[in-house]
Amino acid sequence: MKLSYPFDPNIKHHFLIGVLLGLWIFAFLYLTEPLDVSEFSPKEKLIYLPGYGAAGLICYLLLLPFQHLIYQKNNRTWSLLSEGLLLFGFCTVSIIVARIYYLWVIVPYEPNPYTLGYALKNIYLPAVAIILPIIIVARYAFGKYHEKRLNDQKITIQGEGNYEGLRLHINDLISINSSDNYIEIHYRSGNDLKKTLIRNKLSVIDEEFSELLRTHRSYLINPFHFRQWQIENGKHSVLLNYDIGIPVSKTYLKEVKAALNSTTN
Repeated sequence: MKLSYPFDPNIKHHFLIGVLLGLWIFAFLYLTEPLDVSEFSPKEKLIYLPGYGAAGLICYLLLLPFQHLIYQKNNRTWSLLSEGLLLFGFCTVSIIVARIYYLWVIVPYEPNPYTLGYALKNIYLPAVAIILPIIIVARYAFGKYHEKRLNDQKITIQGEGNYEGLRLHINDLISINSSDNYIEIHYRSGNDLKKTLIRNKLSVIDEEFSELLRTHRSYLINPFHFRQWQIENGKHSVLLNYDIGIPVSKTYLKEVKAALNSTTN
């Protein structure tokens, strides 16, 4: 369940998924007229059915902050388990909201509304079975598109030897530090933290990749993985994802603060 799953962190794309979901719910109810929807007049359909679509949109958008928290907690990676938990949460919240909307808006004065058990068996669960695949396909498609874009942005950190080198996406690179005649590269592969030694100079890498930030004469970091500042005994350092602590010397302190503030704001 912890296998990597395609994921797009772009909020605009998820908002688009929510809007399409709301339109799909309205169109499905309007055209198929399940259960007592057929008893609505055309005017009543236009009054009540958009509410179900709006509820679907709102439920999806309400989960986006939790999605962001899960993504950040997992070091900006997404797994099959994360996707499953989020979809389960969406289904649960949607059923609760749909039930409230039915009781408070559709039949507020009806003496014999559908029981929860009947509604689950005949309305909510069948609706979930129809709606959920649409969400899965949309999220997966955006995730694969995002992965393709990332793959197109891969960089190669070349060593001095003919066969030395590491090819990876810039956002998988966490930090680089000098180690004698080598550079030590810390990067993520899936959900795992990995380390590779390549024969090269840190100054060469610093000049080649402007995306990286020099914090010390022996360290480069990727601002993408910045988590927080740390100060101990008057000395500054930054904490990156995977709990990697990197010192910040006085020489680079002002520049690093300015760069990280512009990146995280």
